[in-house]
Amino acid sequence: MINPFAPIGRGVLSTLAEIGRFSAFVGRALAASVTPPLFFGQLLRQVMQIGYFSLPVVGVTAVFIGAALALNIYVGGARFNAEQFVPNIVVLGITRELGPVLAGLMLAGRVSAGIAAEIGTMRVTEQIDAMTTLSTDPFKYLVAPRVLAATLTLPVLVLVADIIGVMGGYLVAVNSLDFNGAAYLRNTFDFMEPQDVVLGLVKAAVFGFIIATVGCYQGYRSNGGALGVGRAATNAVVVAIVLILMVNYLITAFFVE
Repeated sequence: MINPFAPIGRGVLSTLAEIGRFSAFVGRALAASVTPPLFFGQLLRQVMQIGYFSLPVVGVTAVFIGAALALNIYVGGARFNAEQFVPNIVVLGITRELGPVLAGLMLAGRVSAGIAAEIGTMRVTEQIDAMTTLSTDPFKYLVAPRVLAATLTLPVLVLVADIIGVMGGYLVAVNSLDFNGAAYLRNTFDFMEPQDVVLGLVKAAVFGFIIATVGCYQGYRSNGGALGVGRAATNAVVVAIVLILMVNYLITAFFVE
């Protein structure tokens, strides 16, 4: 007689084994990122690829999110005669939550999938095996530059997204909702506190680390030719997004408490 709980047990064990493999991979990636030698040419290349070339996506996303947030807050505040709180809530929502989360989600789709596809292609074409044969550590040459680049550049992208998002809300409030521009900016800066920005930047650094490590892990373990590379890229996006949302809650709860 087939045990009905056997598939559940196999699924749990498989999940625990995958968590263990990923944890070991993260440990190796951290060790490779903080110990010499570091390939600064690769690091600079990844900073440009991950950070600089992601600016248009993050900027466009931020400006429309700021504008939509201002409109929705105005509609909700009008029901309680509280329209004057639009600048306060816009800057708080963008710096603490929407800026880092949406930038992380955008980069999860753009960067994590790209990393997984690139490293996955190198894996299935045996370039990583050749690198190991030539006494070059793949973690030093492939993983560490991407992890460091994503961890360092995402806070910068989020800071830019915060500024653009707040200005998006400002433009809508002034041009469409008849707010006074000087009063809007004054309320924004008076209400914003340093810890709001710091919280967003801490989240951004953690999200950048997640995006890079998940992409590298999925690509490094890919197999099965082109189909395996595509599966690795898809898994990288899904896993990175889920981890970003989970860790976002944990960091927010930690800072709130």
